[in-house]
Amino acid sequence: MSTTSLYKKIVIKVGSNVLTQADGLPNIERISQLVEQLAALRQDGKEVILVSSGAVAAGRSLIQISEKQNTIAARQLLASIGQIKLINLYQQLFEKHGLLCSQVLVTKEDFRDRMHYLNIRNCMEILLQHGVVPVINENDVVSVTELMFTDNDELAGLIASMLNADALIILSNVDGIYNGDPKLPSSRVIPEIDGLEADLGGFITAGKSGLGRGGMVTKLHTAQSVAKLGIPVMIANGMREHIITDLLYGTVVHTRFKPGKVKSGKKKWIAHGEGTAKGIVQLNAGAKEALLSGKASSLLPVGITSIQADFKKGDIIKLIDEQEQLIGLGVAEYGAEQARNCIGEQKQRPLVHYNYFHPLL
Repeated sequence: MSTTSLYKKIVIKVGSNVLTQADGLPNIERISQLVEQLAALRQDGKEVILVSSGAVAAGRSLIQISEKQNTIAARQLLASIGQIKLINLYQQLFEKHGLLCSQVLVTKEDFRDRMHYLNIRNCMEILLQHGVVPVINENDVVSVTELMFTDNDELAGLIASMLNADALIILSNVDGIYNGDPKLPSSRVIPEIDGLEADLGGFITAGKSGLGRGGMVTKLHTAQSVAKLGIPVMIANGMREHIITDLLYGTVVHTRFKPGKVKSGKKKWIAHGEGTAKGIVQLNAGAKEALLSGKASSLLPVGITSIQADFKKGDIIKLIDEQEQLIGLGVAEYGAEQARNCIGEQKQRPLVHYNYFHPLL
């Protein structure tokens, strides 16, 4: 059965390996086919958001740099040059179909608090309202070290959650998640995975793709995280012709992550806040059990054993157990100084309300 009628707003992430040839030059034919498929979705009344890698790879096709060049500086140079080539190519291809596209460059810092998060969401929504296709990429010119997303899979997951997308499609250079090494003839693609329960770490290798920064580990983590928030995720082979059309009609091999219960918009923001969390709060066993019980339990000061990193009211904070394992993320109802003053005390107001807690275990 076709799933096209189910999905009105679709985020598509395409990686560097899909967009480029073996020599690092952009694969114009494949990019053109990708845009043609996105244009068909737009003509069918769908809202389409493209998260596209490829700026650094495009830069490599334009300039020769010394192997001795600092890695971060080289990435900044290549991204700055390559992003122009990449977005100009998209603009020309979308114009052939009578569509406008826009460039949206972001960093992890742009999502650091609720205000910045909502500003980006408002930008995306006004673009979609006017029929524009947002082309989103991490701003590698200023994103370095701890400011970087793991890769564009993580960014795509955040965008899909932020916009309450009906589906996230991750296009890679393999057909999906395999039940073994994809290079072995005995391995098969897993057609559907329960995003809430599956533990597939044993099936995934940690290797990176040739031109991208991430690998299947980050795709798996992103897919499961987004599925837990109520959004179906599909991982498929972007090297195949007509992949998006075939994917939405269910006629091509891929892996689909079955979504859980839809979460609120604020919980979706919190769920992606680990990289920008400001504080760390350690809990005792009782508080951990209560928060992870599935019941409407808030974090009370009586369950706190220590404040390990400062934070302000409204910040996303990490909640860890006595073994320093991360158990969840929450929004602080007040700052670290006030929290320290009431550690272990009863009859104090919650530091994290249950409406603003997201479990990670």
